[in-house]
Amino acid sequence: MKILAPFQKRKTDRVNSEIFTVSRRDFLKASGLLTGGLVLGVSFFSCDDKGKKVATVAPNVYLTIGSDGKVTIVAHRSEMGQGIRTSLPLIIADELGADWTKVEIIQAEGDEKKYGNQNTDGSFSVRMFYKPMREAGAIARLLLLRAAAKEWNVDVDQLDTKNGQVIQRESSKKKDFGDLVETAKTLPIPKASEVKLKDRQQFNMIGKETPIIDLHNIVTGKAVFGIDAVVEGMKIAVIKRCPVVGGKVKAVNDSKALAVPGVLKVITIKGAGLPATLSKPLAGVAVIAENTWAAIKARDLLEVEWEMGPNAGYDSAKQIEELKQVVAQEGTIRRKRGDFNAAKANAKKVIEHTYIAPYLAHATIEPPCALAVVKNGSCEVWACTQNPQGARDAVATELGMAVEKVKMNVTLLGGGFGRKSKPDFILEAAILAKESGLPIKVQWTREDDIRHDYYHAMSVQRIVATIDSQNKLSGWAHHIANPSISATEDLSVVQPSDGELMLGASDFPYNVPAINIATHDAKAHLRIGWLRSVRNIPQVFAAATMLDEIAEARGMDAVSNALELLGEDRYITFEQELIKTSYPNYGEKIEDYPWDTARMKKVIERVAKLSGWGKSMPAGTAFGFAAHKSFLTYVACVVEVNVDQNKKISIPNVYYVVDCGLAVNVDRIKSQFEGGAQFSASLALKSTITVKDGQVEQGNFDGYQIIRMPDSPKQIHVDIIDSDAKPTGVGEPPVPPFTPALCNAIYAATGKRIYTLPIDLSI
Repeated sequence: MKILAPFQKRKTDRVNSEIFTVSRRDFLKASGLLTGGLVLGVSFFSCDDKGKKVATVAPNVYLTIGSDGKVTIVAHRSEMGQGIRTSLPLIIADELGADWTKVEIIQAEGDEKKYGNQNTDGSFSVRMFYKPMREAGAIARLLLLRAAAKEWNVDVDQLDTKNGQVIQRESSKKKDFGDLVETAKTLPIPKASEVKLKDRQQFNMIGKETPIIDLHNIVTGKAVFGIDAVVEGMKIAVIKRCPVVGGKVKAVNDSKALAVPGVLKVITIKGAGLPATLSKPLAGVAVIAENTWAAIKARDLLEVEWEMGPNAGYDSAKQIEELKQVVAQEGTIRRKRGDFNAAKANAKKVIEHTYIAPYLAHATIEPPCALAVVKNGSCEVWACTQNPQGARDAVATELGMAVEKVKMNVTLLGGGFGRKSKPDFILEAAILAKESGLPIKVQWTREDDIRHDYYHAMSVQRIVATIDSQNKLSGWAHHIANPSISATEDLSVVQPSDGELMLGASDFPYNVPAINIATHDAKAHLRIGWLRSVRNIPQVFAAATMLDEIAEARGMDAVSNALELLGEDRYITFEQELIKTSYPNYGEKIEDYPWDTARMKKVIERVAKLSGWGKSMPAGTAFGFAAHKSFLTYVACVVEVNVDQNKKISIPNVYYVVDCGLAVNVDRIKSQFEGGAQFSASLALKSTITVKDGQVEQGNFDGYQIIRMPDSPKQIHVDIIDSDAKPTGVGEPPVPPFTPALCNAIYAATGKRIYTLPIDLSI
């Protein structure tokens, strides 16, 4: 099974599209729906540097226009609250000229041959599919225009589409899409070269606020999440997993568990051992029962003897202390500009600090769960998965069947943040369904979720900054140690990958004469995975809080300091300064998506104006600022805090300015930033995972805390730069600048600098 990190290259990057007619029978096979009318397949393909098609999978999306005028679009990405089941179909519908009230969205199953890349992470869905979705809608639109032109015997240039109708501009003549499908079915599909995309002024939905299509069902309880999936005869399984990663089941006494009414079976799952690969579940003992209550009660009565393995003595606090010593050394230089040692030797002032961030859990409000049925040599799964194709491949491999024998149904996800891109919980359901011969839903409890996650890795970083006699920032040295995501598959990996390093470290954009970016060894003892914005979280915390301290040392406010350090308007590529390191640029060519200092300066200047930066504030109240580009999106953030006499922190206002290129769905962008602020407040103020004797010490929201309403930011203001640039990501960019902006505000309000997360003003 191949699982890609959010910033790795994908074979469908920079895609184009083509469209073709599909038989009604093929559509029925793909969608399971009865339909009539015009059925079109949209194929996305990538091209090499010479423009030659190098890959195609068909179709990636189905577009159906029924005889009743209803437009049906198959959504091939996973919906976890980011609104992608709305935003991508919206692009097709707007370019087509459809009536949005007559558009129906159906969820695609996981199938690479049908739908291409369906791995929904890395904030790349709109960026990748914006243009090809527009092309698909435009081709279908032209097909309908030609059908109307044929029926009316007029020139196609006289016609347009609006609200699900073809209209003649100079007359009142109009015809519903549904009345044109029979004629349209007889016409050849237009070539892409014949199609003209709409001008931006013609958009009715793109760039506007469109509520998510699932909103009504979600708020009324009708939406189907993974936890809601049910089939006839379904049984519930919960699993007692080894508390130490890499451990195994040594012996089981299940007599007490089997005596619980409703318990049917107890089954041992062998697990992966080490490395704790993405394609295998953890070792454990499963209880299968008629209901969740019986399964949990019986699991508590299991007597399991574990062989804990080599991680049994692991202590996260001790590793942090060790890494403090490690980052004090020279390390492996990964980016170098100028002579940092000379800058330090000649400095008027040297500022040096070590920054610590803990392990973090995803803590999705819906814990992992999956339902599997295995019979007649095939397997059908219902799961809240971000990566249905990866899960499908993993299930096929685990069960020893052809991938075509596995059907992966995708439900809504009650949060994802990267956790549900992993298939371990889905594999558990498939293994138990095969072993028991029963339809099995594996349900994780909150304790399972917190104690057996793919954790965002802790980190220790040391930054040394030098200020010269001219009061200029002359040197920047950033030392980084954290267990790598890659170590989950390969234990020999002890340093961050190029992709991890570019997330707030090697992409340091400021015009400083001497720069050293260095990495250090840090061994992984847990399953490491990506969490919303990945290594940007700790690396930007360190870099942006240090920049605030530099501004103070220079006698400047933080906004002026950042604008000066960005230097003249220019594009930055980084590559020439990297040492045995690449710059993945979130999977895109740097010439297509350069680091543009002018765009960053614009969001900084605008957030200062939006927030009223520099205004007088009462004692105990202050602003903090940070800015960062991640997932190709430029974000500036100002956080207002109030710290009372009891050191209680409140956050009256958060101000974001975002440049994400052309804003496809303003409603979802604002929602993502509003949610991103709440998510970040949890990480900054509340959340930490600690490990003792190889075991995670937290087990529920009493130990691993997330933000509650009384402590959450009260007002979150989101200003979106109007832009014609290519759309970029918005799911993850709200997160990186929030924490340092909060820390900088706390310093301005209290005089206390924050070097360790989560924030604790009592120490």
